Amino acid sequence: MEIIRTEKLEKVYQDNSVPVHALKGIDLSISAGEFTVIAGPSGSGKTTLLNLIGALDKPTAGKVYLEGEDLSAKSKGQLANIRLNKIGFIFQAYNLIPVLTALENIEFTMMLRGIPEKERRRRALALMEELGIAELANKRPTEMSGGQQQRVAVARAIVNDPTIVLADEPTANLDSVTGSRLLDLMERMNREHNITFVFSSHDPKVIERGRRLLWLRDGLIEKEDVRDAAPSEG
Repeated sequence: MEIIRTEKLEKVYQDNSVPVHALKGIDLSISAGEFTVIAGPSGSGKTTLLNLIGALDKPTAGKVYLEGEDLSAKSKGQLANIRLNKIGFIFQAYNLIPVLTALENIEFTMMLRGIPEKERRRRALALMEELGIAELANKRPTEMSGGQQQRVAVARAIVNDPTIVLADEPTANLDSVTGSRLLDLMERMNREHNITFVFSSHDPKVIERGRRLLWLRDGLIEKEDVRDAAPSEG
């Protein structure tokens, strides 16, 4: 089942009145259950493409469809609702709310959706137990390592059972061992729960895990590799 489709997607930024073509007509389809890595050097358009897929930004030209819905036809409020209900985000800088505990951070998007406190607490604690981070429940971000914060961020991204999870350079601030463990975790969520993951990364460890690789250069898809192998068991 197709989740994301882009058609002739373009994004132009203005840099001191000089147009910068970040994306130059991207045609792309992402199906349910994929574990896809958008790879390429800095400035290739990886994060821009992820932001457009995730409705964090609007294209200069072209369209993005999420489950057949044209995102360019949506209002700001509708896009915010789509991000809340259908898309999970994992950022390089974790983006946890510093005054909240790990448990409260994971509960936060459920609270925004109006899920009752008892139910969101049950779901958050069950997921933390599954992900092996139950001991972090009452810790705030400043009391956690980078790897622990990013695992909490993964839990926050998937607790609402999103249609797709977008991860922008999720291992960039982690050492290699911690980054590998995080990827093990996401592969397991993909394999056991069929959660669709799309990464942007130039980290070789992320790239080697991808079952589908899209190589970007200068705003264009340079090549695509598809691997038939099932995700590793970690």
